[in-house]
Amino acid sequence: MKKLFATVAATALVGMASSAMAEDCGTITVAEMNWASAGAISQIDKIILENGYGCNVELVAGDTMPTFTSMNEKGEPDMAPELWINAVREPLDQAVSEGSLIIGGEILNEGGVEGFWVPTFIAEEHGIKTVKDALARPDLFKGAEDDSKGGFFTCPTGWNCRITTGNLFRAFGFDEAGFEMVDPGSAAGLDGSIARANERKEGWLGYYWAPTSILGKYDMTLLDFEVPHDKAEWDKCTVVEDCPDPKPNSWVKSEVFTVVTDDFANKAGPAMDYIKGRTWDNRTAGKVLAWMSDNQAANEDGAYYFLENFEDVWTKWVSPEAAEKIKASL
Repeated sequence: MKKLFATVAATALVGMASSAMAEDCGTITVAEMNWASAGAISQIDKIILENGYGCNVELVAGDTMPTFTSMNEKGEPDMAPELWINAVREPLDQAVSEGSLIIGGEILNEGGVEGFWVPTFIAEEHGIKTVKDALARPDLFKGAEDDSKGGFFTCPTGWNCRITTGNLFRAFGFDEAGFEMVDPGSAAGLDGSIARANERKEGWLGYYWAPTSILGKYDMTLLDFEVPHDKAEWDKCTVVEDCPDPKPNSWVKSEVFTVVTDDFANKAGPAMDYIKGRTWDNRTAGKVLAWMSDNQAANEDGAYYFLENFEDVWTKWVSPEAAEKIKASL
């Protein structure tokens, strides 16, 4: 990882040099990944790059491995706006060291986050900040078939996180503390349980991840596991079904960066400064995703919603001159 960030620093110099280059960055291709947060940011990039920096942006369908492989081997597309680099860390580090791919900004500055959550109103009212705190109050978390127990909502059957969550349920002693695991049945069931608890002002405890629309709509608090991520234990047991003796462990943050080709960095001009500087937190991304979900909106609609309602965020990403051009285009 040191190599990666050293290269990030080095590419800042590339960006500074590129700022002196032509204002028009020409035609570029940008991957529109097939999940909501990445789809929205690709459309935001298109609007900002075209209207603020004079680029001609062509969006192409993308996904993590196909997009990275194509960029690494063919130099196409020019940019992956939201690449979850844990999945491609080794070959990406190699490509960055060779100069063929360049790391831009950390688009999700909190990274992708998984863990156990409770509604923030419950956390604040009862001082619940850690998993240990929640274990002491099964009476706050309804949903179990046995009314005398607390409910812990896990992933639907068939999801990989069901294994991880089940092992951590045993490792932290939820059963002994008076909790029962609750299968929500489906993704909609899991989302519905969070929505119902928040709207009824009831307790809810379980697994979820960010950024997502449901956590953009409801204020939820991520609990502290109070143990570091132990990768050896994670690989040996935490993610292994029916591991006989799971130990307390925690998820590791998924780092999410923008990655561009060297051709893009060389021709982008001032637009490269924008690519290096733009970043948003999970709460902001979640609010955009929640609006998209509530309105059954496409990625492009979500981009315009963000630009029209979060001016205080995106105007920090661009020059004053570019900001005025973008505002005029909305």
